[in-house]
Amino acid sequence: MKFGQDVASLAKKLILGYPLYFSYDRLNSEGRKVFEEMVRMIVYEHPELKKLVVKARRDPTLENVMKIVERVLGEDAWNLVRESVEGPYEWRF
Repeated sequence: MKFGQDVASLAKKLILGYPLYFSYDRLNSEGRKVFEEMVRMIVYEHPELKKLVVKARRDPTLENVMKIVERVLGEDAWNLVRESVEGPYEWRF
């Protein structure tokens, strides 16, 4: 499934800004603004994803938002979340 460049950039912005846009693994008001803009474009481009978008709008948890972001960015989406929380370094004990 192909998405526009603007959808991908909004998805990256939302995920890389995890500490700014999520509170207790739920979208806050600032994150909701970015998310709504992104899903508006997604539903316009791919109306078959509307059911998934409606579920994420009703319950905007990290898991539900990531289901959409994974469709847009692919398998690297969870790595971006990890990077935004932990930073660019990998800690090994």
